[in-house]
Amino acid sequence: MNETSPAPAPVAQAPRTTPTAAGGGAIRPAAGQRVAELLQRQGVLAVLLTVVIVASFIYPTFATLDNARGVTIQASFLAVVALGMTMVIITGGIDLSVGSVFALGGVLAAWASQWGFLAALFVPLVVCGAIGLLNGFLVARAGMAPFIVTLATLLGARGLLLAFTDEGATTYLVPKGSAFAELGQGSVWGFGYPILIALVLFGIGGLILQRTSFGQTLFAVGGSSDAATLMGLPVARTKILVYTLSGLLAGLAGALNAARLSSGVTIVGVGMELDAISAVVIGGTLLIGGAGSISGTLWGVLLLAVIQNLINQIGSLNSSYQSVVSGGFLIVVVVAQRYLARSRRTT
Repeated sequence: MNETSPAPAPVAQAPRTTPTAAGGGAIRPAAGQRVAELLQRQGVLAVLLTVVIVASFIYPTFATLDNARGVTIQASFLAVVALGMTMVIITGGIDLSVGSVFALGGVLAAWASQWGFLAALFVPLVVCGAIGLLNGFLVARAGMAPFIVTLATLLGARGLLLAFTDEGATTYLVPKGSAFAELGQGSVWGFGYPILIALVLFGIGGLILQRTSFGQTLFAVGGSSDAATLMGLPVARTKILVYTLSGLLAGLAGALNAARLSSGVTIVGVGMELDAISAVVIGGTLLIGGAGSISGTLWGVLLLAVIQNLINQIGSLNSSYQSVVSGGFLIVVVVAQRYLARSRRTT
């Protein structure tokens, strides 16, 4: 309206927004929109850097290479899971099953490792990918709510895990010195293979999201499924693919965790879906879908890992405080996202 109509209203408002320049009222909203977009996408990086710098001055042991290796190796498993969650949430969905699928993938990998490296990766990827495919089919083809579908598969995957391990009484071990064990315990320059795998996957994910038609379709579906359908985009196929990918990545993360621990631990993954959602949302991806970034998710995962490490550095606090701090960050970020989205609509 301001660009096509010379009505006096914008002139009357100009002194309040840009008192020193005529026409500033048309420039300022565009600048404000760019700032809002930048804060939504990269604000978490600024918070992460601030926390790291402050912690480095307060705790001398924090800013050490060994501590950095420990933080990143612990964050790598959640990062792989959160990568799949990012794409699901961008489409406007949610996947609550990833924690149970992560644990199931670890147990299946440990069990299959007795038949070699390929079996240890193939079995969990097939089973966990099938669970993701089921989620996607029920959401996209049957029209069921993602929350209900993935809650059901969360319970189903956990039940399958308990049945496979005799209610947790059986623990499958990864053969020592095997190639699969090396995948989880080996390192390059002191940084474990899971870290490198996570970085490669994030690089691929970023390219897919920003440089391919599939990535642009994710944003379109998340923005409006009906509009995407009218545009001729494969909405149902896209949703099936992202849920399948989420299951595959959760299974892969579980397999890597089993390789590192040399066993399929049945109690891992409890609440992991909430950590993944928190990292994704803290990283700037909107829960309503249609906007998000892979890099933001990576910074969100690292921020949660740094918070946990700082709690360990303090010593007088137990790990429960991580949930308190993470919940606080999540509330602040969601409120900030609503404010930024509102400011972008009004500018």
